Amino acid sequence: MAETTVTVAARLDRLPPTPYARKLIMLISLGGWFEFYDLFFTAYVALGLFRAKIFTPTTQGLFDLNGFASFVAALFAGLFVGTFAFSWLSDRFGRRSIFTFALLWYSVGAFIMAFQDTPQTIDLWRFIASVGLGVELVNVDTYVSELVPKGQRGPAFAFNQFIMFTAVPVVALLAWWLVPLQFAGLDGWRWVVIIGSIGALFIWWIRLGLPESPRWLEQHGRGAEAERIVAEMERQARAETGAELPPPEVVTGEAERKTGDWMEMWNDTYRRRTIMLVIYNLFQTIGYYGFMSWVPTLLISQGVGTTKSLAYTFIIAIAAPVGPLIGIYFADRFERKWQIAWAAAGIAIFGLLFAQQTSAVGVIAFGLLITLCNNWMSFSFHAYQAELYPTRIRALAIGFVYSWSRFSAIFSGFIIAFLLGRYGTIGVFGFIAGAMAIVFIVIGGFGPPVTQRRLEAIAT
Repeated sequence: MAETTVTVAARLDRLPPTPYARKLIMLISLGGWFEFYDLFFTAYVALGLFRAKIFTPTTQGLFDLNGFASFVAALFAGLFVGTFAFSWLSDRFGRRSIFTFALLWYSVGAFIMAFQDTPQTIDLWRFIASVGLGVELVNVDTYVSELVPKGQRGPAFAFNQFIMFTAVPVVALLAWWLVPLQFAGLDGWRWVVIIGSIGALFIWWIRLGLPESPRWLEQHGRGAEAERIVAEMERQARAETGAELPPPEVVTGEAERKTGDWMEMWNDTYRRRTIMLVIYNLFQTIGYYGFMSWVPTLLISQGVGTTKSLAYTFIIAIAAPVGPLIGIYFADRFERKWQIAWAAAGIAIFGLLFAQQTSAVGVIAFGLLITLCNNWMSFSFHAYQAELYPTRIRALAIGFVYSWSRFSAIFSGFIIAFLLGRYGTIGVFGFIAGAMAIVFIVIGGFGPPVTQRRLEAIAT
């Protein structure tokens, strides 16, 4: 007998693009904005930490805690713990609650870190703050994927990342202004950190405008709550478009409710995807954070002065939201896995060319191109990995596979510092290019297609 149950997913996937839906994505993204600010100030406060003689640009040994690589490693160690050990909280307690809790956690930790004076205590509080950051980033991806219809996921993630990536030029500009200075007895780098941590003040305002994920509610047997939320989204769609909604399309098996667990990632349906995403995440972070976390330091190694380095970094950072902004219009016109693969190829090629530049024009031009490719890859893969698992294990699975990018980054920072000290930027970008070649092969060769497909259909 054919299944006739009309699910929350079927009703959501027929909704047209509306201002109301964009508002929900914007509210989630504003929470993520503070996460990106915190994530990306790593590169921009580096010069202030060097001036204060807290950290050194290179390391005496591979795991020297006095080197800046330990600060980068502390960030990614916290992200690893947050994504690997605690991402399941979102599947257990809901997207909305964990969205709030994780944001508060990281904000408090970052504020305390701003007043530390030794490499060890700064690294400790960087680690603690980053645990919350790791949980939040997984939760944002899960939240966005479950709220938007199948034909709008690509543009929704692009819009989400466009908003969050505006944090990058903001923090770069603040660092350019503040890092060389001192106010009220505090070094400028501390003010950059403090300004980002006050994002906690906006949490409750953001939270009030957000509904829980209807897919999550339905999966947990809270159908009445899910019905109210979906009915409101349908009402808004009718009011804003002035048209009736198309009939929902039923997908066989999607009404089934069952409890997910960690082992489900390794069954016959998901094992290949899990292995593919683990390998992808081990290598993608080398290209992404190998540039974004080190760009001022890389510029200094090429003979650019501190002030000019911060100025160039700000100009390059302006491009951060551009990739996602373009993606709003093109993200679902091409298969998502190939967008990831070709963006990785661009990072490899433009990185090798960046390493050979000696003029300001060349440095900025290729820095902009690397940033554009980095951020196109970012919004594409954040959407992609959220699409490959069912609602019952979505946050858990994203957290597991994503955690390997954090694990990789713990050590890649030390490797980059080692290569930079001995082989310069050519050595660093040769390492990055090799990692991006692996990304291209893994995603292009083994990734399943997802664009314009129902989450529940992809999951089965």
